Amino acid sequence: MSLALTLLPAFAPVISDVIRGVVGRFTGGAGAQPQNVDEAIKLMQAEAEKLKALADLDRPTGNISQWVADLRASFRYVAGGVVILAAVSTLVIEVTPDVGDLVWQSANSVWAFLFGDRMYTYIKRGK
Repeated sequence: MSLALTLLPAFAPVISDVIRGVVGRFTGGAGAQPQNVDEAIKLMQAEAEKLKALADLDRPTGNISQWVADLRASFRYVAGGVVILAAVSTLVIEVTPDVGDLVWQSANSVWAFLFGDRMYTYIKRGK
């Protein structure tokens, strides 16, 4: 069971691409496409508005210090590093098997987040 929980986050992008490919095979791969220039322009405007809304959600309110903004922007990676270091520390510090499994499964998910998707994108681009 532990191996499956390790491999699932690592292969999630691959599995989603396979499913997308199968659906694309049956549907012709076209998806929802604009039928004329006016629809294409409206679609681009809607995508730009969506990106603006997402940027507004992530923008801090008020005047904050630069180091706070930098820490806030890098928090996922800092937290991921802490989780990986906690897993590595279990090699030195003796913990119960249940705690060790939990920490290493968390570290596996973080590792897949930090490196798995980027590596898969790089491999896919090499085709």
